[in-house]
Amino acid sequence: MTAQDTPTTLAAARAARLFRAVAVAEACSWAGLLIGMLFKYVVVGNEIGVQVFGPIHGAMFVAYLVVSVWAARALRWPTSTLVVALLCSIPPLATLWFERRARRTGRLGAAVA
Repeated sequence: MTAQDTPTTLAAARAARLFRAVAVAEACSWAGLLIGMLFKYVVVGNEIGVQVFGPIHGAMFVAYLVVSVWAARALRWPTSTLVVALLCSIPPLATLWFERRARRTGRLGAAVA
């Protein structure tokens, strides 16, 4: 451990990495659920896609909310940034937009660049 690797910076880097991973996973689960709904309601009436991706997306949604709050604390985000992150969990694929924006604006720290 170097002088720069304090527990606070290590926790922030860990939070940033986990946030990025969960944001991408949540978006992928959204895409899977949307494809499953397309097949269920438009194409063939088969529910298997919704039955598989529904619970996966539900778990990723909750994980994204929890990790967003943890990352906001570890990375010292302003409340407005946390609110935007949480709101981005609702529209499909918006977590990808927020992750890119947070990385570009330095909200995820230098360790994630």
